[in-house]
Amino acid sequence: MNKFKLGALVLAVTMATAGCADMSETQKGTAMGAGAGAVLGGLVGGIAGPGGAGRTAAGAAIGAAIGAVGGNIWGKRQQDQKLAMERATAGTNVQVTQTADNRLKINVPADTGFATGRADINPALRPILDQLATTLVQNPAAQVEVYGHTDNTGTDAINNPLSVQRAQNVAGYLGSRGVAPNRILTKGLGSTEPVVANDTAANRAVNRRVELYTYERDPGQGQPQARAY
Repeated sequence: MNKFKLGALVLAVTMATAGCADMSETQKGTAMGAGAGAVLGGLVGGIAGPGGAGRTAAGAAIGAAIGAVGGNIWGKRQQDQKLAMERATAGTNVQVTQTADNRLKINVPADTGFATGRADINPALRPILDQLATTLVQNPAAQVEVYGHTDNTGTDAINNPLSVQRAQNVAGYLGSRGVAPNRILTKGLGSTEPVVANDTAANRAVNRRVELYTYERDPGQGQPQARAY
């Protein structure tokens, strides 16, 4: 397949998936899976032998169909988990969002999760973590990252261990509910990643938090790795 045909195929797939911003998670997964499948199928069809554009188009169509099925399954799992966590956090100030890189983010402010200066999990957080553990047990391919944060009150000698202990206590709780430890990564970040300026009591309360991210690791990858800083 020449460069022109390859470029045209990639352009067509890009245009077909460009409207994903207005789609549901299931539709996004379907569209992106179909796009990836079309590119791969078109490449295979063009390389496999004679037939020119017809073979390339057939390969793209088959690849798109296969990719759409896989993408739909991925999106449905993410959507179901998001809905379950939204129900579990209803009426709380815990935020459940989908990130740009298709991870589910659960933001737990410290006033919901922990007493000031303590790493013990508040009773109000336990039902939320129970539901999260249930979704993780139901999907053995899912991984979870737990990041502890503090405000800038106090010293790093206090804040850093506190953020680590909070993240580890959340991980330990999930483990007690059946989530294998090798599926959980924890990291304490102290006061290094504020989301707002630490200039008022209200803002400092926003920065005292635990963030959880769940996602599915690609088959064949090793253990989850912490984000780069």
